[in-house]
Amino acid sequence: MTDRDNPGVIAPPPLIYLGFVAAGYIVDSFWAVRYSGIIGQSFLGMALVSAGFLLSGWSVLEFVRHGTHPDPRRPTTRIVTAGPFRFSRNPIYLAFALMHAGIAIWSTRMWILVGLLPAVYLIHLGVVRREERYLERKFGDEYVRYRRSVRRWL
Repeated sequence: MTDRDNPGVIAPPPLIYLGFVAAGYIVDSFWAVRYSGIIGQSFLGMALVSAGFLLSGWSVLEFVRHGTHPDPRRPTTRIVTAGPFRFSRNPIYLAFALMHAGIAIWSTRMWILVGLLPAVYLIHLGVVRREERYLERKFGDEYVRYRRSVRRWL
């Protein structure tokens, strides 16, 4: 057991998603696989990016309102259960996934879309699971009750 007051995530979550978006863009520049013909594709992509941006902003606002920091590399001072945290224990990471998918759909770049799955998997293993262990260690039964009542993603 460690005495550091943070979950020890492998990297800042936005950088994980951005890294996979960038990797998809780079692969696409060498081996372009595009898709199109989806009615409303641009609108759908923009809508997902917008929804992700709004969900992320709302989630960060709840952290600030409750006096704790949204950066998982910093100590958590309380469990936030209001706003989007009533429906998902990880609405910010869900928001980043929505934005990632939206960028892929909007840009028609298949490799960006393909990168969404490993990005979410890496977030799950390297961020979410570590945060869960940290929060249970720090908050005990309070976090266990919250975890039992609210789904991890959706």
